[in-house]
Amino acid sequence: MHAVVEIAGQQFKVTPTQKLFVPKLSSEQGSKVKFDKVLLISDEKKTTVGTPFVKGASIEATVLRHVKDEKVLVFRKKKRKGFKVRRGHRQQFTEIEINRV
Repeated sequence: MHAVVEIAGQQFKVTPTQKLFVPKLSSEQGSKVKFDKVLLISDEKKTTVGTPFVKGASIEATVLRHVKDEKVLVFRKKKRKGFKVRRGHRQQFTEIEINRV
């Protein structure tokens, strides 16, 4: 069984007991989270596609931890002007484990 769910504006294909990284959620570590924006649910017998969402369907997950991605360096330069800027960015993610589809 699997489902396609929208979390923080992004779509993820999820299955039970799967761990994945999603954009940072405001929930605390160890808390349960429920996602109602389910776009598709599929099991062995049938597939249900929402218009745009499947009515009455929800996905439950547990927040495992909050992490930061590796640093991405952004370098800007203007030739012949002596202008150089180097900045870094670390995107924040939340690791969740899907409990029920």
